[in-house]
Amino acid sequence: MLSLEDLSKIAETHSGDLAAQVATFDIGGKSFDFNSNPHLMGVINLSPDSWYRESVCLTKQAAVERGLTLQKQGAALVDLGAESSLLDAARADDALQKSRLIPAVSELSSHDVLVSVETYLPSVARACLEAGAKVLNITGLKHAAEIYKLAAAHEAALIICHVQGSNVREVSNLQFENDPIIEMSEYFERETDAAAKAGVSRIMVDPGLGFYYTNLQDSGQRVGYQMQTFLNTFRLRRLGWPVCHALPHAFEYFKEEVRCAEPFFAVLAALGKTSLFRTHEVPKTRAVLETMGVWKT
Repeated sequence: MLSLEDLSKIAETHSGDLAAQVATFDIGGKSFDFNSNPHLMGVINLSPDSWYRESVCLTKQAAVERGLTLQKQGAALVDLGAESSLLDAARADDALQKSRLIPAVSELSSHDVLVSVETYLPSVARACLEAGAKVLNITGLKHAAEIYKLAAAHEAALIICHVQGSNVREVSNLQFENDPIIEMSEYFERETDAAAKAGVSRIMVDPGLGFYYTNLQDSGQRVGYQMQTFLNTFRLRRLGWPVCHALPHAFEYFKEEVRCAEPFFAVLAALGKTSLFRTHEVPKTRAVLETMGVWKT
C-alpha cells in the first residue's frame, strides 16, 4: 500500500537529496535541461518477440512512420531495440541486430529525429553511431569500456542501465537489500566515473526496472520493488547525472487495461524527480505529466 505517510517519510529521511541538481547538456544539437523539465523517449521495437504490440515495427517504413509520430506526440528521443529483453525471446546476434537497426536509424536521423539505440554489443553500437544515432542505451557492461570510448569518439550520450549480469539477456536473481538505492548508487558512481574518464560528457543512468530477473517474476514483489525505486529516484541525482526510467507494465494488475500502466507509473517516477521517461505510451504519459504540472512545452 502507498500512502501520504510513506511519501512524507521518504522525503523527510532523505531531505538532503531533494534539491540535488544534475548535468544539463545538448544531444545532437538539442538542449536538454534536466533540472527544470522532464523529457520523453518513445520506444520502437524491431524484434517480433517484443510483447508490447503497439511498438513493434518489422519494416523500415513502419519504424520511420512510428518514429515521426512519436516525435510529433512529444518524444524528444526515440529509442530503437533489435532484441527483446523477454526471458524466452530469441537471441539476435550482431548481424541480425545491425540489419534491423541501421536502415531505421539512418532514415530517422535524416528526418532530424534524435535516435537512441538499445544494445550491449560494441559492433552494433559502432554501426548505429555511424548511421546517425546520438544516444547509446547500454543494457550490459561486459563491453562497457569499449562502448564508452565509442560514445566519446562520436560525442554521443550514454544511458547506463543497472544490470546485474553481463547483459540484460543473461541475468538470474536480482540481489538487493531493503534499500536498493544504496547498491545502485555504488554501481552508477563506478560506471559514470569510468565513462567520464573515457571522455563521455553526456550521461544518464537507468535503474533498469523492466528487466526480467527470475526472482522478480512474482508480480507483488516486482511491483513493490519498482514503486520503491521510483519514489526514491531523486536520491540518485546526487551523483550529478539525470535519471532515465523505462516505465513498466504490471500486466498482472492492469490486464486488458495494460496500456494505462505506464502512465500510472509515470506519476511515481515524476514524484521521484525522473528526468527522462522511456515509454511506449508517449501521449498518455505526456498528459499525466502535464496534469501534474511538471511538463513544460
